[in-house]
Amino acid sequence: MRTPRVLAFATTLVVLLGACSSGGGSSPSAASSTGASRAPASAEASAPASQAAKAPIRIGSDDFYESKLMAEIYGQVLEANGYTVERKLGLGTREQRIPIMNAGQVDLVPEYVGSGLGFYDTTKISGDGAKNAAALQTALTAKQQTVLGISPGQDSNAFVVRKDTADTLHLTKMSDLAAVQTQLTWGLPSNCDANPLCSGALKLYGITYPPAKRSALGAGGVPMATALQGKAIDLAELCSTQPAIVQFGFVQLTDDKATQPAENIAPIVRDDYLAKVDKASFQALLDAASAKMTTEELTKLGVEIAVNNKDVVEVAKTWLAAQGLVK
Repeated sequence: MRTPRVLAFATTLVVLLGACSSGGGSSPSAASSTGASRAPASAEASAPASQAAKAPIRIGSDDFYESKLMAEIYGQVLEANGYTVERKLGLGTREQRIPIMNAGQVDLVPEYVGSGLGFYDTTKISGDGAKNAAALQTALTAKQQTVLGISPGQDSNAFVVRKDTADTLHLTKMSDLAAVQTQLTWGLPSNCDANPLCSGALKLYGITYPPAKRSALGAGGVPMATALQGKAIDLAELCSTQPAIVQFGFVQLTDDKATQPAENIAPIVRDDYLAKVDKASFQALLDAASAKMTTEELTKLGVEIAVNNKDVVEVAKTWLAAQGLVK
C-alpha cells in the first residue's frame, strides 16, 4: 500500500494520503539486518567474468515491515544464487528513499507501482497493475532505472466487514453496500470527507455514510481493526494485506467499480547495476519470487511478523523455502 494514493474521477486525478500510507497496515518493524559490504569498485572492475556476472548488490527498502520483507525476499533469492547482498533497509518514506536511489547509494528497492507512479505522474495511474508498471517504467527511464516483473499480490485500500455482517446482509462486493448503508455503523478515516479514495469512492457506489452512523478513526490502523472486531463499527477501511483481516476472519469486499489504484509490487533496479550482470538471469530470479507473492501470501506473512512477532529474515527464509525458490 503506499503513499501517495491516487484515484481518477472522470478526468480529474488528486494525490492524497490513503488509508495505507504508513505501509503494511502496521507500524515500522525493527528488523533491518545488514548483509555483506559492497566490494570496492576497483575489485569489481578487475573481477573475472564469472564473478562480474554476479556483482555485489545493495538492496534498500522503505521503513515498514512489508517493504523490508520484500527486500529481504529479493536479497535471499540473490544470495542463494551466488550474489553478495548488502542490506540498507528502512530508508524512510518514498520521499526519502527515492533521492537515495537516484544518487546511486542503493541498487534495488521494492516498489508499489501505483503509488510509485503517482510520485512522478498522477495522470497515468489506473487500477491495472501492468499499466501502472509500464507507465512507471516510462517515468524512470530518464533516471536510468528498470522496473522488473510485478507481483500478482498488492496492498491497496480495502473496505472490510466482519463475517457475521457479510453473511447476514449478503455482502460480497462494494455495490452491495448502498442498499443496506443505514443498517451499518461506518468506521472511516477522519480525513474521509476530503479524500477521494474514501468519500469519492463510496459516492461512486451510491454511499453517503450517514453522519449519525459514522465513526471517525485513525486510517487503516490497529484501532480501526479493533473497533470492527469489537462490533463498535460494522465496516472499516483497512489495508488489503493488514494482518487483522486474517487474524479476525474479516471479509474484504470486492471493489467492483475499480475505485482504488493497483498497488502490485516490483523491484526497481538501477541500470548501471544491470550492466554489470547477466540481466536476463538476474531478472528471472527476482521475477520468479515476485510471481509467487499473492495478496493472500502478503497477508499471511504480515500476520507472522506483526501478530506473531517473527523476524523478517526468518519469515522470508521460510516462505522462500516453502515456495521452492531456495533450498
